[in-house]
Amino acid sequence: MKAIIRISGKVKIRKDVEETLQRLGLKRKYSCVVFKEMTPVDEGMLLKVKDHVAYGEINEEILNKLVEKRGNLKEKDKKMKKYLFRLQPPRKGIDSKKHFGVQKGVLGNNKDKINELIERML
Repeated sequence: MKAIIRISGKVKIRKDVEETLQRLGLKRKYSCVVFKEMTPVDEGMLLKVKDHVAYGEINEEILNKLVEKRGNLKEKDKKMKKYLFRLQPPRKGIDSKKHFGVQKGVLGNNKDKINELIERML
């Protein structure tokens, strides 16, 4: 399962990137979407918006906490391929929004560190 969190707001974002964020379900800052399994189309959209989101592999324990605190899942929602959540800004803030691979940033692929970020945002 992969979690994607929108980090950047709406200011100075290209129109095509904003549309892709909308299609992913990331309409506001600090909104989160969890995909059970990603299709090649979803992967392509993620590559297009990687400069504006943090993403990584989420484990089952954090997903259960997320659903417990922020979710409103019904039986029909459990069959869906993705879940949408609204999160709070992270406690103790974000050190840097620069890319994770370049410096200590939160943008881009965070691999399994996304679990710590989501836990701070609950």
